[in-house]
Amino acid sequence: MQIYFYKKKKPMNIANLKEKLTAFYAGLDEFYHAPYRQTLARANRDEADLFMLMLFAESLGVPNPVAFYTLELQPIFLEAFHEWHTRMGIEKSPLEHFGCC
Repeated sequence: MQIYFYKKKKPMNIANLKEKLTAFYAGLDEFYHAPYRQTLARANRDEADLFMLMLFAESLGVPNPVAFYTLELQPIFLEAFHEWHTRMGIEKSPLEHFGCC
């Protein structure tokens, strides 16, 4: 005859349970997103490059039908312009009125 001794379980602390669930969800998030992180980063960069082209197209000499709407966004993105034009292979700033290099 075997005798089983059962330990009384302590009630779970809500804060402890919340920490464990948060860690579990973070692990799941990492598991599902890790294989696609580089692909998503590249797609995000390509989308940002297209947006910068649309934003500064009129300044680069490319006709842009939405130039009126993007004109007010140029001062906000002017700081990122140098990084963008060097990534596009343009060594010096193509804007005549703005020399960032």
